[in-house]
Formats: sequence, C-alpha cells, structure tokens
Amino acid sequence: MIDASWWRGAVIYQIYPRSFLDTNGDGVGDLPGIIQRLDYVASLGVDAIWIAPFFRSPMADFGYDIADYRDVDPLFGTLDDFDRLLAKAHGLGLKVMIDQVLSHTSDQHAWFKASRESRDNDKADWYVWADAKPDGSAPNNWLSIFGGSAWKWEPRRSQYYLHNFLSSQPDLNFHHPDVRAAVLDNVRFWLDKGVDGLRLDAINFCFHDKQLRDNPPKPKEKRVGRGFSADNPYAFQYHLYNNTQPENLAFLDELRSLLDRYPTAVTLGEISSEDSLATMAEYTRGHRLHMGYSFELLSSDFSAHYIRDTVEQLEAQVSEGWPCWAISNHDVERVLTRWGNGNASPRLANLLTAMVCSLRGSVCVYQGEELGLTEAEVPYESLRDPYGIAFWPNFKGRDGCRTPMPWDDSAHAGFSPADPWLPIDGKHKTLAVARQEADPDSVLQGFRRFMTWRSDQPALRWGAIRFLDTPEPVLAFVRSHRDEDVLAVFNLGKQPADVTLDLPHLDKAQLLDSHGLLQGSLDGQRLHLPGHSVLFARLAK
Repeated sequence: MIDASWWRGAVIYQIYPRSFLDTNGDGVGDLPGIIQRLDYVASLGVDAIWIAPFFRSPMADFGYDIADYRDVDPLFGTLDDFDRLLAKAHGLGLKVMIDQVLSHTSDQHAWFKASRESRDNDKADWYVWADAKPDGSAPNNWLSIFGGSAWKWEPRRSQYYLHNFLSSQPDLNFHHPDVRAAVLDNVRFWLDKGVDGLRLDAINFCFHDKQLRDNPPKPKEKRVGRGFSADNPYAFQYHLYNNTQPENLAFLDELRSLLDRYPTAVTLGEISSEDSLATMAEYTRGHRLHMGYSFELLSSDFSAHYIRDTVEQLEAQVSEGWPCWAISNHDVERVLTRWGNGNASPRLANLLTAMVCSLRGSVCVYQGEELGLTEAEVPYESLRDPYGIAFWPNFKGRDGCRTPMPWDDSAHAGFSPADPWLPIDGKHKTLAVARQEADPDSVLQGFRRFMTWRSDQPALRWGAIRFLDTPEPVLAFVRSHRDEDVLAVFNLGKQPADVTLDLPHLDKAQLLDSHGLLQGSLDGQRLHLPGHSVLFARLAK
C-alpha cells in the first residue's frame, strides 16, 4: 500500500550539506558525505531528511541563489550522486525532501542573463522590472531583507529590478504565466526523480503587488524580526505589498495539482509574513500546501505562555491544515544558546526535543540538535555570511549555526581532511558523535530513546491538542487520539516546580516511561517536576 500521509507527525532531519561531511578534501560538505552518514541519520529514528540547496549556484547566498535548477553544483557532486543518495535513503526507510527556491534565482541564471539585456526579448518580463521615478530614484520604498533598497539599477535596460534578498537574487515575475509554467516544470524534474517532498523556501514571496505601492511605516515599538536585528531597516515597514499577495493562492493550487500526480510527495512551505500564523493557516487550507512552517518558535521568547499562545493561535485558524514546528534551523541562533540563557545543559537539550516533538504537527530537527550543539563563536575575519558581514557586530549573521558537524574530536572534528569552510568551535568537539555514541547518558542517546518511544505513541504523532492552565515555567497539554489521552508536562525552568492539575481521574493515570529524560512524579492531582524535567502519563477514562 502507498502511504500517502507519511508526513503527518513525521520528524524531518534537516541537513545543511556544506557542513555535514566533506569526502573530497575541499573543506566543504558534499552529497557523497551525506550518503556516507545516512546510516547514522537512520539510527536517530527520524522519518525523513530535508537537504538544503545543492543546485548549481555562484554561492553568493550559499545555494539559495540558483543558477540551474536541474543540476548539482560540482562543489557538492553530480546528479548520479543524488540518485545514489536517494536510493540509499529509501533503502533505509528515509524519505527525502529537497529545497525548492521558487521566488527568485541567481543573477547568473540563463533566464536573468537574457532578461537584463533588453526590454523586448522572450525573457524580458520574466523578472520584476520597473522604471525609475522622475528623480531617478527607486520605484518605491521596498527594502531587502539583507538591508537597503530592494531595487537595483540595470543600465542595459535603464530600469530597476526587484530583489527581496541579495541584489544577486533577482525576483521572478510570477504574474507572467510562462514563468509559473517554467517553475513548475523544474519542480516536476525532481518529482520524476523520486523525491518525496519539497521544502519551499520563502514561498509567500512569489508574487508582488502589481501597482508597486509603498509599504507603510511600522512604529518603533513594533520593529521586531526573527532572524534579523531590530536595527535592520527591513523591520521599519509593514511588508504588505512586496510579498504574501492574494494571487499566490492560485499558484499554490497549481502547485498542489502537480503534486497530486505523485501521491506520496508533499510540500512544506516556509512562511514569513506580517502574520505568519494566519498565512500558514491560509496556505494549508483546502487544496494547497500539505504543511506550513514559520519562524514563530525560532524566536528568543522561551516561555510556556509564548509557546502555548503560538500553538493555540495556529490551532484556532488552521482548521484542516497541518503545521510543522522547528526550534532551530540554518538561519537562526541555535536553540540551546537562544533559549538556554547560559545553561546549555544536556537535560535542557533533551527536554526541548521532547517538547517540540510532542506538539501537534510534524517537526523539523536541524543537524546537531541531537548532539546538544550551541551557537559556535565565529570571529569576524572568518565570517562567510553576507548578512552577518553587513550587520556586524550588532547581528553576527548565520555562520554560528552553520559550522561543520563534529563527528569526532580530531583536528577537523572528522568533518574534513582539510581546513573547513567555517571554523569548528572547540567546544563542539567535546560533543562529537563518536564521544556521545560511547556514553549511554549522552544527549544523542537520549534523542534516540525518545524518538523510538514517540514512534509508538499515536497520540503524540496524530492526536488533537488541548492546553492546560499552569504557572510559568510549566507547559502542559493533553494529546488525544481515538480512545487514548496522553498528558505531556514540561518544566522549562531550572528550578523544581510543583503543579496541581484539575483533571478528572488524574490519580489513576498511568505514568509513562521517561525514556532516559529526567522525569517528574505524580501524587494524586499534584505533579512534582525537577528542573528541566518532563512527565508523560496515559489518562484514565
């Protein structure tokens, strides 16, 4: 039988290929390196892998600037390597998801090279071009996420082109039907190869406002951003017109119609809008994306109230849609540093994994989370991220979460025989895979035990969620599936906490195994929770 809903409740392991394993000695990870470590990934008990971009690219934004959607960049290997990766992953029972960056290309893409040459060639309208204002300035006030105007002058056309990201990442004009058809044809290429899913980068950025209206200013007290500092001018506007346009919904319908021809393939959309939770609900409603993924839990707020409020807001709007949660990825500070407040303990690492993997939805786990990695210290002279270089020192960019995986405690942590593309933080070597494999009490072994246990808990994978009133820093909810109710409680603080829950028959609840995590205890209606502990219990009917 075809399992068309494998993705519901799945744990998806994100691989950043530059930093996973280098097999050819150039200091950069590659597809053969992923193949070599797939047995390790399978041993974690995850359901799928998501591989960040490995397509042909000048690497101005490390692969998110694509010059050829249908080829592997030589830095990472070949199409044959990808086919071998796909075959081995499937042999191990792992699904394979790949990034698709649809809203923009590299300025080295053949489409853009043609488009920029003149206003009357067959690709002339494939990108977002606009005339200057009478004074020669940009068409409107739209800003790039990486700082400054989102418009760049092109003398060959005597026009500006739009770039929501780097100036070397021009935005495609999705209002043009030929663009949409070409984009979908590129997606079809990978689906025909047998990939199981697509992680859709910045999917709400595909369309722009045709009238090019100015974005309104945002009051200073509301200038907050996820993944960028509040002093980035991007935070100074409400981004009402440069993304998240209503026309995008019809395109998502087109995309889903294509996916429906591949019954087991799924879409996971990355969404960052003025109201990301509302956009997630809208984009997963009806026949659109299978899953939505936003930056809400990639914030700096680590409180039970914030987590509950975020999930409940989405639950109230999402109806038949399905969320995907993440607390780390390649764009934000690692969660143990962001939420650890200087206490990046193994107990906290395992608690965070258990918490996010117990929410209703699917989960993306970023490479290194299973080791309890913290944000690496990368000196300014070693920075590679253009974002960090531009905003140093207020915002240090994304290099600190992108440093190579530590496989052992050798000179280059077993990642490469050569100097790696980013330096390896010395403290990461003490958390290397080889060390943790040998320690039954390690974060890695705790991660495995929890994933094994979770895989046999239908309520945690597919059940409804209902939050319970608890004081900070305790988070509590009930997951319900068919005739089973599972209570999940997490003490997010370092100090012990005692909590009374008003739940019928709680005194008859069956305490479930702690699977290696520090476990709370139950005495009637009262719970005792040591610092950074969990409690799972099957409730009596």
